[in-house]
Amino acid sequence: MEWHDEGFVLSRRRHGEGSLVVNAFTFEHGRHAGLVQGGGSRAQAHLWQPGNRLDLVWHARTAEHLGSLKGEPIRLHAADVLEAPLELAGLMAAMALLDAAMAERDPHPVLYAATLRLADALGEDEAWLADYVRFELVLLAEAGFGLALDRCAVSGATEGLAYVSPRTGAAVASTAAGDWAPRLLKLPRFLLDGSRPDRAEIVDGLRLTGHFLDQRLFDAVNRPPPQARLRLLDLLDPPAPEAPTRPAD
Repeated sequence: MEWHDEGFVLSRRRHGEGSLVVNAFTFEHGRHAGLVQGGGSRAQAHLWQPGNRLDLVWHARTAEHLGSLKGEPIRLHAADVLEAPLELAGLMAAMALLDAAMAERDPHPVLYAATLRLADALGEDEAWLADYVRFELVLLAEAGFGLALDRCAVSGATEGLAYVSPRTGAAVASTAAGDWAPRLLKLPRFLLDGSRPDRAEIVDGLRLTGHFLDQRLFDAVNRPPPQARLRLLDLLDPPAPEAPTRPAD
């Protein structure tokens, strides 16, 4: 059994002396694991970093075996953003979500395209943050939990959409929200019209997708979201510092 494909390194773990078990997200074969002989060596360690895009060859005696994996670089995205904390956090969050949420060996070419678009967009310009939020929306849809953001679930209107129901994932127009507005999730404008968002809109987008990632993917299997995803949100919206405690008299 053998295939040749391209893919992103999602995660890696040590196996024996100098080898690695690597999870990759490939275009035609989905999330797929393989044993990389010598992957932990000084010569190869830089190649098998999460976020890197590689040309991969997998080989095994039968389809059920772990198999061996070899790779050549296409683009080392992890090295590109190594000195950019926010971009690195975004790349690691995307890889961690794919590793945690996608079924093994189940191809998702649309999600792969969204991942590639995000990785290629990373740079000094923060426009990539909008691509990151859209990536999470695609991930939800590919996992079977797509949000209905094109029309109001209450009135059927396609204009003035401002909220999303935290229960159904359907959009709600501002005129139809009424007293329920404080209980609804904000729907940032850039997800509707493609405009360039500010940081506040990005945070609203991440809170929107994060709610459904937690509710429909992680809470369902009693698992927390990946720490890398939480770290990205903390960088964009740092938690308020705790008030100092008053010393006892």
